[in-house]
Amino acid sequence: MNSQKRDARAQRVRAMNSVLKKLFPRAKIELHYGNNWELLVAVQLSAQCTDARVNKVTETLFKKYRTVRAYAEASQQELERAIFSCGFYRNKAKNIRAAARMILDVYGGKVPDCMKDLLLLPGVARKTANVVLSNAFNVHEGIAVDTHVRRFAIRFDLTDFTDPVRIERDLVILMPKRDWWGFNHRLVLYGRHFCPARKHACGTHPLTDIYPPAVKKWPRAA
Repeated sequence: MNSQKRDARAQRVRAMNSVLKKLFPRAKIELHYGNNWELLVAVQLSAQCTDARVNKVTETLFKKYRTVRAYAEASQQELERAIFSCGFYRNKAKNIRAAARMILDVYGGKVPDCMKDLLLLPGVARKTANVVLSNAFNVHEGIAVDTHVRRFAIRFDLTDFTDPVRIERDLVILMPKRDWWGFNHRLVLYGRHFCPARKHACGTHPLTDIYPPAVKKWPRAA
C-alpha cells in the first residue's frame, strides 16, 4: 500500500480502536479454560463455532479429559462424540489428538510458547497461535485475524486482501503493538453486540461515522 493510503488507514484504525476501547474497556477472551492446553483445545474448537457453544462443550469435555495424555490416548470416535456439536468434529478431533501426541513427544507435555513451534502443531494456524501466545504467555507477535477481524478489516478498508495472513500483515503495520492484543477481542464483542455478520441496517452503529462507506460493503465482506 502506498504511504497516503497507509496513513489514512492508520488514522482510521486508531479512531476505531479508540471507540472500541470506550465500548469494551475490559474486553478479554470469552472462552473458558483452566490451563494452557485447555486454551489451545478451546481455540481449536472455536473455529466456525460460537464461544458460547464451545464453553458448553468444554464444561463436560475438560472434566472427562484432564490431561494432555488423556486426549492423546482418546479414540477418534470417542472424541468426535464429545465435541460433535462444535461442528467439523472429525477434523477437530483428529487435530487435537495429534497435537496432544506431538506436545507429549516433542515438547515435554507443555504447550510451546513461541509462534514457530505452535505453528508446527496440527490444526494450529496463525490465528490460533496468536490467541494462545497472547492469553497464555503474554506474548504478542501479531493480531489474531478471526472471522470478525477479517470482516471489519475489509469493510473499513484497512486492507486490500481477504486472506487472514495478509490482513494481519497490514494491520500490524497500521496499529501500535500495544493495541494488538485487545483489538481482536473488542471487534468480536462489537460484532456480537452491535454489528453481526448477517445483513442488517447498520448506519447508526458506533463505528459507522468513522468510515460511512462501510455500510455499503456487505457483499465484499461477507
